[in-house]
Amino acid sequence: MSHLFIIIAILALALVGFRMGRGRALALVGGQARRLSSLPVYHGGYMLLCCGLPALAMVIIWLALEPAAVRWLVLSDLPDLTKPLSSDRQDLLYDKIRALASRGTGTAGADSFLAAGASHFQSLKQTSLVALAVASLMAATAGFWFAWRRIVPAFPARGAVESCIRIILIASSALAIFTTIGIVLSLLFETIRFFDKVPMADFLFGLKWSPQTALRADQVGSSSAFGAVPIFAGTLLISLIAMIVAVPIGLMSAIFLSEYASRNARAILKPMLEILAGVPTVVYGFFAALTVAPLVREMGGRMGLDVASESALAAGVVMGIMIIPFVSSLSDDVITAVPVTLREGSYGLGAMKSETILRVVLPAALPGIVGSILLAMSRAIGETMIVVMAAGLAANLTANPFAAVTTVTVQIVTLLVGDQEFDSAKTLAAFALGLVLFAITLVLNIVALMTVRKYREKYD
Repeated sequence: MSHLFIIIAILALALVGFRMGRGRALALVGGQARRLSSLPVYHGGYMLLCCGLPALAMVIIWLALEPAAVRWLVLSDLPDLTKPLSSDRQDLLYDKIRALASRGTGTAGADSFLAAGASHFQSLKQTSLVALAVASLMAATAGFWFAWRRIVPAFPARGAVESCIRIILIASSALAIFTTIGIVLSLLFETIRFFDKVPMADFLFGLKWSPQTALRADQVGSSSAFGAVPIFAGTLLISLIAMIVAVPIGLMSAIFLSEYASRNARAILKPMLEILAGVPTVVYGFFAALTVAPLVREMGGRMGLDVASESALAAGVVMGIMIIPFVSSLSDDVITAVPVTLREGSYGLGAMKSETILRVVLPAALPGIVGSILLAMSRAIGETMIVVMAAGLAANLTANPFAAVTTVTVQIVTLLVGDQEFDSAKTLAAFALGLVLFAITLVLNIVALMTVRKYREKYD
């Protein structure tokens, strides 16, 4: 038995409840559905919701509380060993017990108290699984009995089902909102800890980035610097190059596919263009490192330019190719959705096709086009693998596209790789970078929304 099996069993019981609820509603009126206040399918849906929702809620709550309860029970079974230990050492001891328990019966060579703890852990997990199955079955049975008694010809099942669905939708929206709030708060709290160690002005306006810290004053890297301006400049440079490549090509591709291409050509070209969105970013990274970067260096050398082996231009060009589908596909859908009446009105006034596209279709589709560009920009800002493989890790403050630079996301990955302690400035700097990146993305969203509202009024 597993958690997946329990969930599948709950869904099966809910489907059985749907069939029985629908059949009961029809049986009460002798098969004449018009005598019911709601259609039989709504009575079945009410049974399905009453059976499935309480049981699934029980599973979610149980899985949320189970880890803490099992940990407390396991550690409390070893009072003489865990009482003198700090919370960190208790966590380490519990991780060892869990690792030992995951090996099943292979506890040979382990300390006796660890083996006892692993055995207790396995016993608690099995007991918890059985208890969860019983509790969820009881919740489904209670919901089934509650709904079964309420199904009568006069019962407004449709309103009850729609109310339940409305509550589910509200809960889903609230979950998304609270998740965003949780992300922001987690970044904010860790960033505040970072600014307790490093002044905010030094981080936001410092021109040197060297986050290496040392345990002793005589070690190399003991004088660390957390000026993030070179990282932000590198992110802006690579993203700008990518957008210069992606926006014109993507937008012109969308105009061609929606306005000029035949139906057969569109059916072939659009899927081929969207294949670019499905290529893994590591493949783009290999392409940038092995093909584009040497090509850029060779062409720059022929023109007498000093081009680094890893450059912002190579990473930006490949990143722009990667995000072309984000611009072209979404813009194509938006342009295609522009009402035909706008085009016919323009043609009726004597405008040519190109004039209609530039002065009528594109302004009407501007909100969607801005949205596609914003999505592509967010994708470019958040890309990591291409930058690592084609632009390097050097935090250089430069506007030269032929130089090696780095981005915010690359530095976040670099800072959090390995066994790091979350009380050092080096590790906490990753959260500060993430918060600033979040703020920049938020500003871009606000600017795009203002632009959309300004030009959308012409077509309301």
